[in-house]
Amino acid sequence: MFDTVRDDLAATLDEIREAGLFKPERVIGSPQSAAVTVTAGGAPGEVLNFCANNYLGLADHPEILAAAKDALDRWGYGMASVRFICGTQDVHKELEERLSTFLGQEDTILYSSCFDANGGVFETLLDERDAVISDALNHASIIDGIRLCKARRHRYANRDLADLEQQLKESQDARRRLIVTDGVFSMDGYVAPLREICDLADRYNAMVMVDDSHAVGFVGAHGRGTPELHGVMDRVDIITGTLGKALGGASGGYVAARREIVALLRQRSRPYLFSNSLAPVIAAASLKVLDLVEQSNELRERLVANTALFRSKMTEAGFEILPGDHPIAPVMIGDAAKAGRLAELLLERGVYVIGFSYPVVPHGQARIRVQLSAAHTTEDVERAVAAFVDARAALGE
Repeated sequence: MFDTVRDDLAATLDEIREAGLFKPERVIGSPQSAAVTVTAGGAPGEVLNFCANNYLGLADHPEILAAAKDALDRWGYGMASVRFICGTQDVHKELEERLSTFLGQEDTILYSSCFDANGGVFETLLDERDAVISDALNHASIIDGIRLCKARRHRYANRDLADLEQQLKESQDARRRLIVTDGVFSMDGYVAPLREICDLADRYNAMVMVDDSHAVGFVGAHGRGTPELHGVMDRVDIITGTLGKALGGASGGYVAARREIVALLRQRSRPYLFSNSLAPVIAAASLKVLDLVEQSNELRERLVANTALFRSKMTEAGFEILPGDHPIAPVMIGDAAKAGRLAELLLERGVYVIGFSYPVVPHGQARIRVQLSAAHTTEDVERAVAAFVDARAALGE
């Protein structure tokens, strides 16, 4: 049987390659950092890494590594079980309490990833009597999570408050309504208008959920994310996020929310009930991450400076970058093949970035998504800009 399936799968893979959409994986032979060593899948050797979500540069921070090593000796490697059977250690509870305090929420529940967190919310809270109203550019995990529930689905154009209000008007007969948005949209670096969203939610009696994966740790005066940035920490009902980006870069996710929401998730959220506990080493290291984030603004200030420098230098060099001040800095190319080729030329020049094209972004809006980090030096940023200029010339632009 599989021989027939094999041919079909091979044909599909060929179609993906011919469309220029195949995603090769580069093999890294070093820790995640501002510079990494590529051993396969591209020009080998050390290259500057401008495509990781390592916003605060904590993935190889010595204090994080020390906390992780100590945790292995103290807590062991893993729990080998789901939490409601035999898998909760006090380090998990401590992390949940710290995240709740940090994010200004009443309680928090840990998941193995934010994808699982988003996959476990909607089915638990909503049924056919309810409605979910989702931004059109929300993350795939939100889209998939919504598909799992029976609520009516409404979608509004990206950050379009008039469209959101129209969807709220059309869903007023629902028992419960949940507005859900990314805090920061990962392909564009745009920030959701949370204050205005909360205003509409109050007016139309809806709840608000924010996936703040690309904000927590460095956005806002104290790194508490887009709700802090917009002054609505007490008005957002559900915050989902990840420990795999700014908060250390390993894995794991969470839902921080009203106490009753978290309590129900512990009873009925399938990704939580049927997945192993987060590895204790990650929980312990994440506590150290929160210590570092709360103790100093130095890393956030460095990230802001690197972002501003890159955006200004690239603009001066004639590149089109989507507006904003987020460390996601999309360099717009347009043509998918050209974006892919530019990424290859940059790798040859020692800068590791990735080209994004359809279906990840709309047709004709291919781009190089550059991600700045506090781990980068000023010299790293200037070298990256110079590499873009040189690669563009090699491309014949």
